[in-house]
Amino acid sequence: MAIQLEFIDLVVPRRVIEAKYPGGWDGCLSDHRSLIGGRVWFDEYLFRDGAMNPTDIKALVERWERLGLQIQKTLDDGTVAWNDLCVVEGMFRGATLPCDWLEVDTSARVAYLAGTEPGNVVGREDDS
Repeated sequence: MAIQLEFIDLVVPRRVIEAKYPGGWDGCLSDHRSLIGGRVWFDEYLFRDGAMNPTDIKALVERWERLGLQIQKTLDDGTVAWNDLCVVEGMFRGATLPCDWLEVDTSARVAYLAGTEPGNVVGREDDS
């Protein structure tokens, strides 16, 4: 499966949520209950939240960091990359930093977990 991309997307693998989010996957769904089908949706591998401006996406990233996610890592060559989450500019250039676990198709405006097939796309107002 794949997730639809919109303006600025924050994408987190479900496996990271299960391991690090307080209450795991069920806790995450409970905390985002009112946003699912609006700005939040997910498939079997990825969770997506988003914003329409850099200030709001920064606040989302900082919130996830406070929840215990490691936001970035430094690669062997010194490049800074996304780690437990990824910010994607769905309308423009894709991931804002390298993100080795995410595949982005900017022409179709979708993302999916690397190593999986995109398949059906889940987006706004889908029953995830």
